Amino acid sequence: MNTDGKTNPSPHRLRVILIGRNPGFTLVRICLLVALVFLLRAYVVLPVRMQGISMLPTYPAWGVNFVNRLAYHRSDPQRGDVVAIRTAGESVMYLKRIIGLPGESVEFRHGQVFINEQPLIEPYLKKPCHWEMPPTPVGPEEYFVVGDNRSMSQEDHTHGRTQRRRIVGRVLL
Repeated sequence: MNTDGKTNPSPHRLRVILIGRNPGFTLVRICLLVALVFLLRAYVVLPVRMQGISMLPTYPAWGVNFVNRLAYHRSDPQRGDVVAIRTAGESVMYLKRIIGLPGESVEFRHGQVFINEQPLIEPYLKKPCHWEMPPTPVGPEEYFVVGDNRSMSQEDHTHGRTQRRRIVGRVLL
């Protein structure tokens, strides 16, 4: 006991707090937890670092987010989903929003998106754009994707059709 009236935890109590009463069982739990995290990282959740401003203001530039790789194993991507799209190699991806589904026609007229000649309501857009694009058919295994920051010039923005096999998963946050 200290002279100031405070007690220090005994080395035995500190060991129990840090390691547990059974060190062998604690080691097994740690190994299982590490294996679970490895499996989740390898097959379910993919961390991605955002670089660029094409998804502003929905997703901040240079932020980190996670992609659910299992999101589309039992269902198809839907309009409005933000997805990760593999471009070249294992680590280069775009994050874009799906606006056109297979078999549809996508058009930009005075900044407004039209799907099969019907205007698309996009509540996630904060600034208007002035893009123009003639009707573009989307193939049977394709999706039309575009970023949310459409205040950029159309030439500086990567958008268009992408194949279904290139979609890695849905962005979680």
